[in-house]
Amino acid sequence: MLQVQFIRENKQTVLEGLAKRNFANAESIINQVLTADENRRATQVTLDDVLAESNKLSKEIGGLFKSGEVQKANILKEKTSQLKEQSKELSETLNGFADDLQKLLYQIPNIPHTSVKAGNSEEDNEKIFSEGTIPNLGENALPHWELAKKYDIIDFELGNKITGAGFPVYKGKGARLQRALINYFLDKNIAAGYKEYQVPHLVNAASATATGQLPDKDGQMYHSNEDDLYLIPTAEVPITNMFRDNLIQETDFPITATGYTPCFRREAGSYGAHVRGLNRLHQFDKVEIVRIEHPENSYNALNDMVEHIKNILRELKLPYRILRLCGGDTGFTAALTFDFELFSTAQDRWLEISSASNFETFQANRLKLRFKNKDGKSELAHTLNGSSLALPRVLAGILENYQTENGIKIPEVLVPYCGFSIID
Repeated sequence: MLQVQFIRENKQTVLEGLAKRNFANAESIINQVLTADENRRATQVTLDDVLAESNKLSKEIGGLFKSGEVQKANILKEKTSQLKEQSKELSETLNGFADDLQKLLYQIPNIPHTSVKAGNSEEDNEKIFSEGTIPNLGENALPHWELAKKYDIIDFELGNKITGAGFPVYKGKGARLQRALINYFLDKNIAAGYKEYQVPHLVNAASATATGQLPDKDGQMYHSNEDDLYLIPTAEVPITNMFRDNLIQETDFPITATGYTPCFRREAGSYGAHVRGLNRLHQFDKVEIVRIEHPENSYNALNDMVEHIKNILRELKLPYRILRLCGGDTGFTAALTFDFELFSTAQDRWLEISSASNFETFQANRLKLRFKNKDGKSELAHTLNGSSLALPRVLAGILENYQTENGIKIPEVLVPYCGFSIID
């Protein structure tokens, strides 16, 4: 979340940033934040004065008893009792203002980076890079869901029988290709310096709140009411929360992590042809990269993440493009996001396969993730994350773009991981 001091000192900048996002009632909620903060600070000053007066009287009372002035001591004791009652009431009032302030701050998204353009939707995103050749497959090219059925490698109906729509069953060479992609992505990330972690697939509310999923995306997460645990929508949540409440040293930077997990998203309200097959699932596999960075280096780190994902897609020889998201399409917690999309030749459309984002201090403020700077003062770190990569649409792209009359070729870089070179 945004820091109150930043809002207080940069109100106009905050309002301009929220305007890029088309954030409704921005000025009203910012004014509420400033009022709640003013009330909180004024109450804190009064409480501090009362506590200081109470402590002063307590010392005087001790001296009076020692000198035998019991009557004067008892008068002061009664006054300290009144001060204690007053301090209790002030503490309750202070907690109320603090809770109100926290609830308001949870509603406000991050401020976009200066390079982010205003916009309403994905139609306003900026295309900044493209690479790769779109294959000419001819009129008989099939979408991946028909290829999956033809070669018996993914069974959507069986998944629907077991669980419901959006939970496919991978079979035979389809399952092996899925596993090959996971191992390949992890190996690439480890070779680039990311440390591998295996993390829980459920998190508590504190973790989901710390990375910004709650309360913003509460309705999109699967929740176990009895245990009050959430199925993760991305490995970003447990990996980043490993560093919650940490005070690190400047020498610890950069902290880099990668991990594979299944991901679970309710995707409520997603219907139509664009969600068919692997295009949008409730359960899917993803390999994630996370970085904890010094604020001065975070945007260099973001560029490194983008180049790293580029190299993976080059090795897979898939046609892709990169978009810089506009304010209206940038996620709640991000300051700047680059989306990677590959071209699905059989569907004749672009499919998002990765996002690389810098959250600056937005997550770190909730995480209480700080470092000691050169002056010995605590400062919020910057957090970043990216998909490296999300599997369903990468798999869809491979099936569609590598299809031939004789079967589906396997990208050369994956053959050692698969143990076969064609699905036929």
